[in-house]
Amino acid sequence: MKIVIVKLSAMGDIVHAMVALQYIKKSNPSIEIDWVVEEVFAPILEDNPHIDNILTLNLKSIKKNRKLLLGEIRKAKKYSQNGYDLVIDAQGLIKSAMVSRILGKNIVGFDKNSIREGVASHFYRQKVSISYSANTIDRNAKVLSSGLGLEITPQMIQDKEAFLFYKEDKDINKLLSQKQKNIIFVIGSTWESRNYPKESFAKLANMLKENILVSWGSEEERESAEWIESHSEYAKVLPKIDLNRLKAVIDKSDLLIGNDTGPTHIAWGLNRPSITLFGPTPVSRVYETKINKVLKSNSKVNVYKLDKNDFSIKDIEVEEILKIAKELLI
Repeated sequence: MKIVIVKLSAMGDIVHAMVALQYIKKSNPSIEIDWVVEEVFAPILEDNPHIDNILTLNLKSIKKNRKLLLGEIRKAKKYSQNGYDLVIDAQGLIKSAMVSRILGKNIVGFDKNSIREGVASHFYRQKVSISYSANTIDRNAKVLSSGLGLEITPQMIQDKEAFLFYKEDKDINKLLSQKQKNIIFVIGSTWESRNYPKESFAKLANMLKENILVSWGSEEERESAEWIESHSEYAKVLPKIDLNRLKAVIDKSDLLIGNDTGPTHIAWGLNRPSITLFGPTPVSRVYETKINKVLKSNSKVNVYKLDKNDFSIKDIEVEEILKIAKELLI
């Protein structure tokens, strides 16, 4: 059997969906799995033994240049020649549904009440019902497994094997301390209101007194990382690294502390200790485990309409994070 998964973005959402792959393969080792993804996020899927082919699109480029649309359609049509028995749209957007329809006719996706863009459901032959407010990882597991006659339970997800992989890079070891605990700070995200204040991160670094490596992805985040470094003798700005090296450094570290964003979710996918900080987004985006903890501000979150002006993440006390960090570092 040959299937293709359409999950275009974003990094954290892709990680949440990938957990299902190991159980799909265990149920049918001979199944072939391809994955269609935005080109920029393809490296998060690389080196995964459960994926046969990573197929990239660059739909984001169309926003800047509509003339590129035909080229992306041609790519999708070329992929359709692979002859898929089943197409799974794990994104639930109109654009992902359209891509899925190009890839094949036998499509599984969410029903209209389970996604924000309900029109997308008209493209699907089999429709999966699960509340939009349900845990994000459970939602992904259900849509990916339903069309295959599988059930992936919450306990199975809790018991998962690490499912992110990378090529070894000797340069990563140069960043790590042999005498101190290595802790990654993930300080950025897609919205400013999702970001824990840099002043609080610097204070936390000074209280932890370990080897703190501050990651960044944009120029603005780099400036914040340098500010934290300049206000803490323990914090060091990570050099610019690709996703392969990011996976490697997270896997080799003792703890990751970060905002609700892709690199933070990588720690969960690697079975590495983490603390995820939530303000305007729901904690139902993640699984809390013995080593993956969450801290949420006191604000109430409407999953159907997130408030980008909710800056309550700043109210999380540094001392709360420190307490959990020390417990995880024992």
